[in-house]
Amino acid sequence: MPAEASMQEDASDKLRTEIETLKAQLIAEHQMATVGRLLASVVHEINTPIGSVFSNNEVTLRSLDALRGLLADARPEALAKAGKIVETCQSLAAVDKIACERIASVIRGLKTFARVDASERRKADLNENLRNTLKLMQPEFRRRVTLESDFGDVPEVECYPNMLNQVFLNLLVNAGQAIESEGRISVRTRAEGASVHISISDTGRGMDEETKKRLFTPGYTTKPEGVGTGLGLAISRRIVEEQHGGTIDFESEPGVGTTFHVRIPIGPAPPPG
Repeated sequence: MPAEASMQEDASDKLRTEIETLKAQLIAEHQMATVGRLLASVVHEINTPIGSVFSNNEVTLRSLDALRGLLADARPEALAKAGKIVETCQSLAAVDKIACERIASVIRGLKTFARVDASERRKADLNENLRNTLKLMQPEFRRRVTLESDFGDVPEVECYPNMLNQVFLNLLVNAGQAIESEGRISVRTRAEGASVHISISDTGRGMDEETKKRLFTPGYTTKPEGVGTGLGLAISRRIVEEQHGGTIDFESEPGVGTTFHVRIPIGPAPPPG
């Protein structure tokens, strides 16, 4: 091979490596930006049950102080009062348990996106990934959007779980933003031949023909300035198609809503490229 041709090939290889590195950085940065936007809602969701635990803890401590004195008093009326205090403490403990379970649920969802495993391919339960993503979205939607799920019996998929979590998060965020007041988001999974089919539907405003044509174009967004970058769906398509050899498409009707369909092969994902 002539020296000039060899140098050109080396330069091309270096450029391809740099492009892949930049793509990976863009995916990571967009993921952190999306999760960061949700943190305020997550903090609120955590603060509410934590406030309940602190309040209950103060009442419990005062009750235990009173209980100590009553138990030292052998009179029947004192023992009866002590029994009521014990019942109160048990009730408060039950409330605290619910509050702690709520906090743990939100944290589990958030931890799913904190893992640095984007470069690791492994088997994953996409139903579990979607459950965690839905938990993370609940504080964002609050009572405005009803979340429904219909998870089928699907096999584990060999994939990049962290990347697919980002796809699910992007689609759910978009679905919530498409619902202007109140509405519903439905998530469904099914085994479909050699793939797992994930559908995410919303009852939002839907899309016109111009939006449909440009939806996956990097930088295109219908959201107000400061709300969206126009990169979420472009990155999602790259993750699904290039990183996993899958497909992502949609159907939408103005005033009715939109459904995204993601199909991920069950077998080994192809090398990134």
